[in-house]
Amino acid sequence: MKKNFRKVVFIDRDGVINLDLGGYVTKWEDFEFLPGVLDGLRRIRERGYDTVVISNQAGVGDGLFSKETLDHITASMTEAVREAGGEIRAVYYCLHGKKGDCDCRKPKTGLFEQAHRQIDFNPAETFFVGDKISDIKAGKDYGLKTIMVLTGYGAAHQAEITPETKPDYIARDFKEAVDLLLVHDAK
Repeated sequence: MKKNFRKVVFIDRDGVINLDLGGYVTKWEDFEFLPGVLDGLRRIRERGYDTVVISNQAGVGDGLFSKETLDHITASMTEAVREAGGEIRAVYYCLHGKKGDCDCRKPKTGLFEQAHRQIDFNPAETFFVGDKISDIKAGKDYGLKTIMVLTGYGAAHQAEITPETKPDYIARDFKEAVDLLLVHDAK
């Protein structure tokens, strides 16, 4: 008997969902959705996918902003997505500093492991959309299909792709990533 897994798409935050400021988003007023993201998140929800955000947020561990500030930004982001017709089922952050030795900071797979304990999905049928080599490596190492967007750090990191970090797909932006995902889903 075939098991019915949830349809999940993992998405990195900074540089994929919102404009990457080259530092940290430390207040909601600085959070800016990238073009097409809200519509893309709505389309994903309409096709029955659970959207899960996976993101390194070392600014908390490095003392640049508080977890309460991050929680406020996350709640505001989630509400704006909901108001636009999308839904973010869960958010998993690595809050350790950049120099921290943890299992959850991408390119390690700890955030996916945390999610998998709470959400029943098949990694081989699950996508991860990111803009950095570390995103792609983490997704590949967990057995996910990967899409690198050329927003955020994507264009710069594209030149660093190796055979071990080659994404399954490269998309100009989130809208194109959603198009690729939905075409794959229709097969």
